[in-house]
Amino acid sequence: MVKKVIKRKTTKVMRNHMMLLVSPKNKQEAIEAIAGGAHIIDVKNPSEGSLGANFPWIIKEIRELTPPTIDVSATIGDLDYKPGTAAQAALGAAFAGANYVKLGLFGKMTEDQAIDLVDKVVSAVNLFSPEIKVAVAGYADAHRIGAIEPMLVPTITSKAKAHVAMIDTAIKDGKSTFDFLKETQLKIFIENAHRLGLIAALAGNLQKNDLIRVWKLKVDIAGVRTAVCKNGRNGKVDRELVRELTNYIQQIGK
Repeated sequence: MVKKVIKRKTTKVMRNHMMLLVSPKNKQEAIEAIAGGAHIIDVKNPSEGSLGANFPWIIKEIRELTPPTIDVSATIGDLDYKPGTAAQAALGAAFAGANYVKLGLFGKMTEDQAIDLVDKVVSAVNLFSPEIKVAVAGYADAHRIGAIEPMLVPTITSKAKAHVAMIDTAIKDGKSTFDFLKETQLKIFIENAHRLGLIAALAGNLQKNDLIRVWKLKVDIAGVRTAVCKNGRNGKVDRELVRELTNYIQQIGK
């Protein structure tokens, strides 16, 4: 049994307030995201994929510099059906300080296998603290990689007793979630997530002009990286670009 070292509370998402999740890859980018007013700091490693996992010491470092009022999320990878590997990674992210542990259903698997994978991640996280939330991402462009249908994610998330149902894009080639799924489909996804008592999140190359559409869909969390980086996804997170989006969300939410 892993000893619970730190007790943390995860911020409750309010349905009338869309939160901006920004994905830094290192300490310097996290400082920029925090300075720009990001609501959630999402530690990832873009060089290892859409939801590429970063190192535990990077997660720990970012958690320690992030104000306690701001949640830290950590991705654990674009995953195949390897529940043991996923569980180990999830426990590592939890131990390093994440308030949210996020995984992507990347590999070919059945719905039952996906539920089992997420269930093992939830069980591993609960070893450390039941207060940490698990986010499950499907891919809007699942057909391009042979992954599970993204519209199944809310059901998978609920059956595995996870907390956040999310849609992202797997291949980062400039196309967005809106290029692959219609707004009517996204609305159904979000409504299903809320009906099941889940937090609904949307990412996938979202730009500033997409945020009004995302807000109207009643998304709880909007995730970005490219939109807040100078010189694209592989550039560096910039506080002014983050601030531009957080101010915009504040305006459209009034």
